[in-house]
Amino acid sequence: MKILELVRNNVKELKPYASARDEYQDGLNNKLFLDANENPFDNGVNRYPDPQQSQVKSELSKIKNLSTNNMLLGNGSDEILDLIFRAFCEPNKDRVITLPPTYGMYQVLANINAVEVVEVPLSNTFQPRIDKILEVTNAKILFLCSPNNPSGNCFAVSDVEKLLKNFQGIVVLDEAYIDFSEQKSWLNKLDEFPNLIITQTFSKAYGLAGIRLGIGYASTEIISVLNKIKPPYNVNSLTQQSVLDRLKNRKEVAFEIQQIKAERENLIIELQAISFISKIYHSDANFILVKVDDANFRYQQFIEKGIVIRNRTNQLGCKNCLRLTLGTKAENTRLINTLKAIQ
Repeated sequence: MKILELVRNNVKELKPYASARDEYQDGLNNKLFLDANENPFDNGVNRYPDPQQSQVKSELSKIKNLSTNNMLLGNGSDEILDLIFRAFCEPNKDRVITLPPTYGMYQVLANINAVEVVEVPLSNTFQPRIDKILEVTNAKILFLCSPNNPSGNCFAVSDVEKLLKNFQGIVVLDEAYIDFSEQKSWLNKLDEFPNLIITQTFSKAYGLAGIRLGIGYASTEIISVLNKIKPPYNVNSLTQQSVLDRLKNRKEVAFEIQQIKAERENLIIELQAISFISKIYHSDANFILVKVDDANFRYQQFIEKGIVIRNRTNQLGCKNCLRLTLGTKAENTRLINTLKAIQ
């Protein structure tokens, strides 16, 4: 597959904006910067941030065993996804495929970029329907969310591989919740599939939702295209430093992940005793989807008890389903007690 043939013509011809700091890749120490019209008085954030987030990428390179040239950092994964639309999809012409029920921002970003969305619903077990997906013609991008939001399950490895081999466009694999799964990330398959883009985030397992940092991993060819159109200073200095600090505490992150997974198993056991819950879906994420007798009624009961959950009853295939995020042990205990009280 020739990736450049999928890129919008105006993006191919685009000359990217060169920021002041892009011109200095040999270190910033002991230089006098009078080039970017910054306030010269040091307050910690008076200088523009590193536009390529070199230190963060360097740390991620060691952890993920990937070149920094295979990475793009963004203001949350949503910015990465938006850049993918803008790089590959011609407004009012191209189409993409989503697999509902799934993450709602794919649809929102398609609408913003005037791109048609073809929905191929997941099966009753929330797995991709391969034949139906491959029947769709002239689609530029296929969005796979695995573990899937809101169902919580991973897609079968064999199904993802079939799609990567046979879909004639870009496959975006959203791995926002992969740290909570026993299934391995597809990062080690980037060399094998040049049309694969993997998105991950610091919002979930790393507990940094407030700083908004997402990562895109792909071939150097795709990353170079996305780098052409990203805003020059899209990740601020405070975010970059927060991530570097968190990456130094990976043992703490690993401990928190194990705690969440343990709480997930405990909560599943407790949910089995709740009379109005008719089904508990398998979860590879930090949340559990359950089917109840009346989602709207039960959701309102939780709100009245001061507990905010997610009502997913209006999503395709999720009628009368509620999504419960795993909290701390104390928070989960409060949730369980509330469930028992409203039976």
